[in-house]
Amino acid sequence: MYRAGSGPAVVVIHEVPGLHPGVIAFGQRLVDAGYRVYLPSLFGRPGAPPTGGETLRVLPRVCVSREFTLLADRTSPVASWLRALAAQAHDECGGPGVGAIGMCFTGGFALAMAVEPAVLAPVLSQPGLPAPMTARSRAGAGLDPADLAVVRQRAHAGLCVLGLRFSADRGSPPERFATLRREHGDAFEGIEIDSSPGNPHGIRRTAHSVLTVDLVDEPGHPTRAALDRVMAFLAQRLRPA
Repeated sequence: MYRAGSGPAVVVIHEVPGLHPGVIAFGQRLVDAGYRVYLPSLFGRPGAPPTGGETLRVLPRVCVSREFTLLADRTSPVASWLRALAAQAHDECGGPGVGAIGMCFTGGFALAMAVEPAVLAPVLSQPGLPAPMTARSRAGAGLDPADLAVVRQRAHAGLCVLGLRFSADRGSPPERFATLRREHGDAFEGIEIDSSPGNPHGIRRTAHSVLTVDLVDEPGHPTRAALDRVMAFLAQRLRPA
């Protein structure tokens, strides 16, 4: 577990292959914006670059780990630990609540964490679980029915959920966002960045990591706009006027 900064708590759950420099840079951006950031290292080697070789080394181990569930209607066991972390972070930092940002393999974990009342700002960046291998898994939210019902109830009571993905990303299919819109209505805000062939910003069709690897940190670029929306979302939920 790595911690830095002061202010309202934000838990950042890294993507595959691990806590790579892009995730750390994103965490530092949050620290600079006035948040206390919690960076758990769930798999991989902290600081290792997000190369293909590193992914091939890490992914088989992650897929067979008992802490992670690949099924469409099951909550991964690691969610219980992450919820406890959010509650602890809230106790340590105070304020209205906690932000939770998941990415790729862990994208849906931010939604699972929203069962914990302290989590007020869940962000799902290119949620990749359950593995999109069938029609059911492509649309799956990766939550037990009971957990999904709790999050739905919280959404009706005012919880908001933010989602990010590239439009052509097969690893985070559009059916998943359709499910989130159906389950949570206007409480779910989905940002889908055009990565289709010939898109005006030249975003590659295989683009996947909105906030890290595929971020183009330039004003006017849609990935920068998505990043800015994440920052505004956290401020609205964790720093209310």
